[in-house]
Amino acid sequence: MGLGQIYNKQIVKGLSLLALQLYLLIFWTVPFQWAMWGLTTLGETTQTRSGFDIVQGDHSIFLLIEGLLFLISFLLLLWFYYLNIRDAYKVAAKKEKGIKPNNVKEMFTNIWENGFPYILLTPSVLFTSFLTILPLLFGILIAFTNYSAPNHLPPKHLVDWVGFDTFVQLFQMKTWSATFYGVFTWTVVWAVLATITTFFLGLIFAVLISQKGIKYKKFWRSIFILPWAIPQFVSILIFRNIFNGQFGPINQYLMNLGLIETAIPWLSDPTLAKFTLVVVNMWFGFPFWMVLMSGVMTSIDKELYEAAEVDGASSFQKFRKITLPLIMFATAPLAIMSFAGNFNNFNIIYLMTEGGPVNSNYAYAGSTDILISWIYKLTLDNSQFAMASVVSILIFIVIATFSIYNFRKTRAFKEEDMMS
Repeated sequence: MGLGQIYNKQIVKGLSLLALQLYLLIFWTVPFQWAMWGLTTLGETTQTRSGFDIVQGDHSIFLLIEGLLFLISFLLLLWFYYLNIRDAYKVAAKKEKGIKPNNVKEMFTNIWENGFPYILLTPSVLFTSFLTILPLLFGILIAFTNYSAPNHLPPKHLVDWVGFDTFVQLFQMKTWSATFYGVFTWTVVWAVLATITTFFLGLIFAVLISQKGIKYKKFWRSIFILPWAIPQFVSILIFRNIFNGQFGPINQYLMNLGLIETAIPWLSDPTLAKFTLVVVNMWFGFPFWMVLMSGVMTSIDKELYEAAEVDGASSFQKFRKITLPLIMFATAPLAIMSFAGNFNNFNIIYLMTEGGPVNSNYAYAGSTDILISWIYKLTLDNSQFAMASVVSILIFIVIATFSIYNFRKTRAFKEEDMMS
């Protein structure tokens, strides 16, 4: 770096770039080689014990993170090297046209006037590289290792690269495959039901409140928005006690009224637990859609309804032909995002049932666990990091594929593409 600038008679800039490269070559070549060795091998020396003393070996996870740090830094350096070449090329092209290269003062003035936005964006690039891209790469690479309990947990044991072995185990090993297919199926069913029920319940309430004969509309909207305004964590714990099979008030009232003789296992029966989760989620989810759809309905031109009345359309026909299509047009992208959110809705699943009741056919998962809560148990409770990483990659593939496909199919995005 810098030779092109020196050739173009930009001595200070060229010497600065050359000094930077010499510094990196002298002081960072050996650490970079060590980091790449650690990234490729994940260590070779295990922890040993000498009497009462522990002799530390290589820590595979630390080596993996260090290798990723140096690898990302190296890629950023290559990008900077490319900018150096492009700068030298542009200055040379200007010299051929008779334009004199900038001196030091003109260079700093040009940087301040024309490069100020890039100066402000540079910290964002660095933070994104090391606080977003690095964790993502780390999570993905873990899937190609055997990082899991009990035989491959550092620092006592080393972690090895195993390629796609963990992926093969997930789909072919009976213990893992039965759990994955069962949890994945319930996750899809849960995401669909949670999205559809809250969407249409919110639509029903929005339509009812917007009717001409309804008084105190602001009051009703305020009442129904309260479930969404109260912290979900607190509300879920309250619902967990309400649906408790032993001392929950619902069972107590039903038994006192003589409607049931034995307590209903709301959270201990797999089917009832899933039904309860959907019902409780409706309580939390419909206020958002109600308020959103109320706003959409107020923006619909009243002349459309007046013209429909002139043509003899009934209230249901006006709703089906005018209200519903316009609401779907405005809210379809949000419905897709809601599905993605419900696919990873960890809070209500874990706080309400903790994934239970127990399912003897599953590995580290319960009957109501979805993929994200299963990942939580695999990592924090059972140290199955490699398998959790594989599942997280599959979640990304499913959500990304579904979202991209459906976003492109929505009328809102089609019309935006036509306008652009």
